[in-house]
Order: sequence, then structure tokens, then C-alpha cells
Amino acid sequence: MDIFAPAKINLHLHVVGKRADGYHLLDSLVVFAGAGDRISLVPEGELALLIEGPEGLALQAESDNLVLRAARILADAAGIRPYGRLVLQKNLPVASGIGGGSADAAACLRLLAGAWGVEADLMGLAARLGADVPVCVQGRPALMQGIGEILRPAPRIPAVGMVLANPRVALPTPTVFKARQGGFSDEAVFPAAWDDAAAMVADLARLRNDLELAAIGLCPEVAVVLAALRALPGALLSRMSGSGATCFALFESAGAARLAAEILPKNWWRWGGGLYEPDRTI
Repeated sequence: MDIFAPAKINLHLHVVGKRADGYHLLDSLVVFAGAGDRISLVPEGELALLIEGPEGLALQAESDNLVLRAARILADAAGIRPYGRLVLQKNLPVASGIGGGSADAAACLRLLAGAWGVEADLMGLAARLGADVPVCVQGRPALMQGIGEILRPAPRIPAVGMVLANPRVALPTPTVFKARQGGFSDEAVFPAAWDDAAAMVADLARLRNDLELAAIGLCPEVAVVLAALRALPGALLSRMSGSGATCFALFESAGAARLAAEILPKNWWRWGGGLYEPDRTI
């Protein structure tokens, strides 16, 4: 039993306000990339987690991974004792603005709900685990608002290619939000659908990631990555995702994105391909 946990990409990210408790209110168009982690389960024995994969070493020191927290929250909600041996194939960089931990937690909830035969409010449980977890449980393009708990249908996304690049520098989300300066942005207004990548890029180009300047101040390498992405042949738009340091570039096709990714420095984490399609097995 296994499940794919795709990377979450913020095509834009506006900070539109701040609650009295200090949490920022967001407006973001979220899509999912064909890059991701994978979680598998042997449904027997005591609850345990083994972390493997090229990016797994960064999580080895954690005593309580989000995947285990998700498993325990689900078991508690169902009134059962958690069980099963989980294996996390970690392919996405940690603390990188593409929701790797959130995607893993969301995938764990979905996988174990099926394996344990549990009917539970997965979206409600997801909100207790982190702002990005609900949209990752849903696993489809969405307009994400509030502190991540308000999800509305996204415009129809055309077929596009995407390159992801990370300079292998971790950027903790709270640190980036704390460093952000300036006022608040307006919510974005989108059509019901885009006919092609060029039309979508034209609308996205008028928007921004309100955390980008703060991230660059903390991690100048972000600016280097953005410049490299903009210089790639065929790149239509480049921007930072989430709180960084991963950045993306959009292309006309998945094939063009795969070729472009090979141009980037070999010591960066990099990936090129198409968007995740939830109805297609990966």
C-alpha cells in the first residue's frame, strides 16, 4: 500500500491581512507538481516510520515527524490504537516552500484512513497539523485563503511545464514571515479558466509572492536561483514558492521543462516536468 505526496506550488502568494493572534491571512493559487515524496505502509505491528530517499537525511534527527503526528491524530479521532510500519521515500528538500512535510502528512492521513477503515474529517484533522496540510489533502489546484483553511475551486489550469530549483538552503517559514515588511496586498481575481499557458502567465505576471523580498534578505541565493530560472530558454514566468527557498519557472510543455532543468547547476536540487494529475497514477 503506498501513496504519492506531490509538491505544493504557490503560483502567487499575497499576504492580505493579519489576525489578532498574529497569524497572517493569505491569498494563493496553489497547484501540485509531478515531483513528490512517496509513503508506503505495511499494515501490521507497532506504529513506526522509516525515512529513506535522497533527501531523507535532513529528517533523521527529528523525533516526531509530521507523518507520525498525522497518524496519531487520525487514530485518536477514530478511537483506535495506531499501527503499521510506514516508509517515507523523501525526494523533496526540507523547509523549502513546496509543502514537503505538509504533503507527507496529508498523504499519511489519506493512506491510513483507507488502511484502517476510518471515516473521519480529514480536512479538520489536517488543519490541526499545519496551514498547508488541508490543500495537500485535497490534492488538486485550489485558491487557498485565510490561514490555509479556506479552499475554493481554482480556475481551469492549462497544460504547462514547470521547473523547480532549490539552492539547498533551508528557510523556516516563521522566520520569513517575521522578516516581511510593508503593508498588505489585495486578493487576486482570476477568470474561470485559461485557454493556454500564455494567458495564465499574463494574469500571474501582475501578481507576486509577498514573501520573496524577505526570503532574499535572509537567503540571497534565492535571487540567484530566480535569475537562473529567468535565463532558461523558454521560461515564461519565474517566482518563489511559499516561503522559499524553492523557486519555479513555467514553460509551454513538460518536455521543455525537463530539458531546461538539466541546464541548472548540478549542486542544486532541481526537477523539471508537468503538473500532478490526481486521476493519473504516478
